[in-house]
Amino acid sequence: MTAGTTKGLPDRSRGQHDDPTAEVAFDRLIAEIRACAICVPHLPLGPRPVLRGRPSARLLIISQAPGTRVHETGLSFNDRSGDRLRAWLALDRETFYDETRVAIMPMGFCYPGRDGKGGDLPPRRECAPLWHQRLRALLPAVELTLLVGSYAIDYYLPGSRTRSMTEAIAAWRNVIPEVFVLPHPSWRTTRWLRDNPWFENEALPELRPRVAQAIRPVAISQTPRSAPCPRR
Repeated sequence: MTAGTTKGLPDRSRGQHDDPTAEVAFDRLIAEIRACAICVPHLPLGPRPVLRGRPSARLLIISQAPGTRVHETGLSFNDRSGDRLRAWLALDRETFYDETRVAIMPMGFCYPGRDGKGGDLPPRRECAPLWHQRLRALLPAVELTLLVGSYAIDYYLPGSRTRSMTEAIAAWRNVIPEVFVLPHPSWRTTRWLRDNPWFENEALPELRPRVAQAIRPVAISQTPRSAPCPRR
């Protein structure tokens, strides 16, 4: 990763992954997150934190916030945006939802509501500072992190805030191999894709084999490689 692109790296020691208490610690944190009520006054549909993963996950997707369908079903990217994202990654639903290999952590865990124009509000700002560092510390096997959408990109790559989303994504080569930046795969991205054919012609052919390599089957006796990942 290019030096200075993120605000530090977590300690992903191999010993932490081998710790037999890791699963217990992970489950306790997930239970704590699911019981979170800090944003309740601001959530029109109430709290329903949506996230996925296990400590063995090697692909981490940091996305935006759940939409209404995801809120209703409790399943990350269970909508048309998810269909597009899976196509970008060349993953079928079964693999995408295999929590032992793929973790999904949005910038805001709960549906934030709609703005005056009918679009979704930004993810609640309380969520990432409260939970992300603790959660990512319990995902020691992650080899590749996908920053999906401007909120994730701006948070984890602070230097991107002075650039447009297109400029930030066009600089994808600057943050590989541990990180890959993507636009949000919503229907609003359709025109952006037409205007920026380099994304599908250059970036996606580079991304797909990296995703396949990250989630490759690992023998039970093999310890996953410890790899750095950006954090705020």
